[in-house]
Amino acid sequence: MLPEAVNQSGIKADHPTSASQGTGLALGLKVLSVGPILVLALLIALLSFLSPYFLTQRNIGNILAQTAVISVVAMGQHLVILTRGIDLSVGSNLALASVVGALTFHAGGSAAAVIFVMIVSGAAVGAINGGFFVFGRLPHPFIITLATLSIAKGLALQLADGRAIPGMPPAISALGTDAIGGLPGSVFVVLGVLALLLVMTRTMVWGRWIYAVGGRPDAALRMGIPVSWVLVSTYVVSGTCAGIGAVLLAGRTDAGSPLFGNLLELDTIAAVIIGGASFLGGRGHLGNALIGAIMIGVIRNALNLLNVNIFFQLIAIGVVIVIAVESDVLRNYLEGRVRVMQAGKPA
Repeated sequence: MLPEAVNQSGIKADHPTSASQGTGLALGLKVLSVGPILVLALLIALLSFLSPYFLTQRNIGNILAQTAVISVVAMGQHLVILTRGIDLSVGSNLALASVVGALTFHAGGSAAAVIFVMIVSGAAVGAINGGFFVFGRLPHPFIITLATLSIAKGLALQLADGRAIPGMPPAISALGTDAIGGLPGSVFVVLGVLALLLVMTRTMVWGRWIYAVGGRPDAALRMGIPVSWVLVSTYVVSGTCAGIGAVLLAGRTDAGSPLFGNLLELDTIAAVIIGGASFLGGRGHLGNALIGAIMIGVIRNALNLLNVNIFFQLIAIGVVIVIAVESDVLRNYLEGRVRVMQAGKPA
């Protein structure tokens, strides 16, 4: 309960200052919770005013196609961050998967075989990440994912002899370039992955375990949750999403390349944090990760339309990440204040 004051009649009444503080804190938390959507809406409104080309159907299609890869991989990264982890290998993983897919195609593989080996390649790297982190008892996943970032990139360069391998099955190329109902085909892949992961995280016990492991890992262990296998599974899913991203990017470029995925790990981490997830784990929504990915695509597209130097894009994304992290810090502070006031303790 909020602190109470005694009026002249001897009757206790809620302290007006405490009540107003509680209302202000609750309002601040609500604003932060809808922050990603609100910022994206304001950004779209501003850019539509600054550039007459921004809201054209062609440009919107370009934004959606350009952000499809980041969106898919960011959803896998989101699950890892929910468990207080991080996956720095997603960019190199995607590059390796694309090269393996291109080699499979040139070896006579069908479209189904090429897609299969790309996804399996991504999942295998994810399994290595999760396995070494958990069963190797490493202090933090940063170590193993940084190692596989280098290993996967080196393997991709070795297998491709340091250059892109042109050619993909027509079905994969169509997925990356053709439009369905005015929308890029890759958008439907993104929505399919989103729907599948939402079902897995919202209706299966596995999803509740992920939030439990990220929120209170010690308590999750005491409750009998298989923490080790939950952690491994999130890295496998993250790697699988990198493999799916490789399919989309290879289809869009009609090639596999060891140079794909440069700085993709930063883009996906930024998308997840911009979307409101916390590095402290246990909080976040897949839909918001998708919003964060779209926001990154919108910012980059806007900078191109406004003829801003391409190198400034890195600065802009970095500034956005800092703002997003500070928003997370502010959200944690406000939540702590609200809990203290609800418990009737002085702030």
